[in-house]
Amino acid sequence: MEEPLCLIENNPNEELKINQEALSVLQSIQQPVVVVAIVGLYRTGKSYILNKLAGKNKGFSLGSTIQANTMGIWMWCLPHPQKKGHTLVLLDTEGLGDVEKSNTENDSWIFALSILLSSTFIYNSMGTIDQFALEKLQYVTELTKHIKVKSSSGEGSSVEEKEEDFIRFFPAFIWAVRDFSLQLKLNGRSISSDEYLENALRRKQGQPEKLDLAKKCIRQYFASRKCFVFDRPASRRDLEELEDLSESLLSRDFVVQMSRFRTHIYESAQVKEIQGGHRVTGELLGHLARCYVDAITSGAIPCIENAVVALAQIENTAAVCDAMTHYEAKIKQLELPTEAVEELLQVHAQCEKEAIQVFMARAFKDENQTFQKQLGYQLQAKLLDLCSCNEKASSDRCQAVLTELFQDLEEELNKGSYSVAGGYQKFLDDQGEKVEQYHLVPGKGLMASKVLQDFLKSKESTTQSILKADRSLTEQQKLLEVEQERAKASAREAELQKKLKEETEKMAQEKERSYKEHESQLMAQMERERTCLMAEHERVLKSKLEEQARLQREGFQQEVAVLHNEIQNLRHQMNQPKRCSRCVIA
Repeated sequence: MEEPLCLIENNPNEELKINQEALSVLQSIQQPVVVVAIVGLYRTGKSYILNKLAGKNKGFSLGSTIQANTMGIWMWCLPHPQKKGHTLVLLDTEGLGDVEKSNTENDSWIFALSILLSSTFIYNSMGTIDQFALEKLQYVTELTKHIKVKSSSGEGSSVEEKEEDFIRFFPAFIWAVRDFSLQLKLNGRSISSDEYLENALRRKQGQPEKLDLAKKCIRQYFASRKCFVFDRPASRRDLEELEDLSESLLSRDFVVQMSRFRTHIYESAQVKEIQGGHRVTGELLGHLARCYVDAITSGAIPCIENAVVALAQIENTAAVCDAMTHYEAKIKQLELPTEAVEELLQVHAQCEKEAIQVFMARAFKDENQTFQKQLGYQLQAKLLDLCSCNEKASSDRCQAVLTELFQDLEEELNKGSYSVAGGYQKFLDDQGEKVEQYHLVPGKGLMASKVLQDFLKSKESTTQSILKADRSLTEQQKLLEVEQERAKASAREAELQKKLKEETEKMAQEKERSYKEHESQLMAQMERERTCLMAEHERVLKSKLEEQARLQREGFQQEVAVLHNEIQNLRHQMNQPKRCSRCVIA
């Protein structure tokens, strides 16, 4: 994309709507996407940060007045600077808390959509992480009102959702603090920006419950948290033309800080994933955006599980189509006819294996293997069709060879050359010679025996006529010749039936092999999904354990502080000079 497009419009009547042009661009991207969304109060420089991530000075619209400049959610898709075969999707959002809005409900939806669509979520604020900044982050406390993880089992029913349900699906959290002018020190000790964030999120005695709730939600819902602080990029006067300023005119500290921030995003921001560790492409991200916006406009709450189910239907259907397309492209390389059915089955088996791999690479949440079974049925139908085409190609080839070889013999028959004494034996010799020549012709395929058998059978009446007309043979000799021809025909028929039986057995073996191939790849896929699920559980468990340990440390530190104050008070009392009773009376 040369420039950003509005993906989700916030219309004047304040209804959210998908922009079809942007959606088409997004859904044309088949690569995995790293989605970075930025949210924050209006007029805090969100767009400038994303332009820097895009490696551009201009792109997302900046403004230098007190009015908000971005409405809805804007999108910029770019080749990922470091991850080959990946696309970086930057989402710039409408500023929160705009006083000119008549309805602030959409602020909560913009906030929720940014979390639902992104793999890295940036909250942008000015100054410091203080009580004011946390109060403005009340949207995080309302997430459970605007996002559901699990679908309800029925109308009017509800499902209890735990904090780990949200941790599993929520993106990495980055707090970007702009125009930061303080020193990163705590109790006289230098600290990192991440430590600054964690200290700001600590529970403090006497704080309002609403303020503590925002801290608690950030700690509970976002397992991965980081903080970056930025100096003011330029003087107040130059800020009006910030996008036109060259890097040499920017604050040196800001340039260094922005470089670190960019490096972190490029190297550490993960590909967007959904349930089971399935990687999201631009096409899938577009479907997700439509699904969530449709839910909001219908008055429902966006549900991650419902979106994943809808996505699975779309993706698994496409996975079957991709697999069959791959199979058909590969199987076309097989030249028909084949000399034996084994050759065809061997090529089919390899093409089927690759097709299943293509399906498994894209499919996910295939309940009861519904779509894999569809693929199996289609592959089996293709095999039967291929066998039919192979037989027809072989039959056509054999018929053409026989027609050409027996052309001279047919001409002799038409002349009556064999309707003479001794003609029967001459006919048998000539026919035998043609059959030998037929056997020597290559590329006839697996139907060579059957076509020859049918051809010779069609000539039996002609043979009998020549035999009857041959006066050099006695009646006894003629009867003996008939019996010999019948025996030869029976032998050929028995040999043909034996081959057909062998082919039938091979087809049955192929069906069993196909079943085992599907089963083998399914088990491998289930093992991969189990590994991803275990990794998810471990990540959630680690986050909870770290949070519990953090709370225990904070509780211990508070107890130590109380004890320290008590000791100080006791020391103060002990150091007070004692006064006698006379002084007190006086």
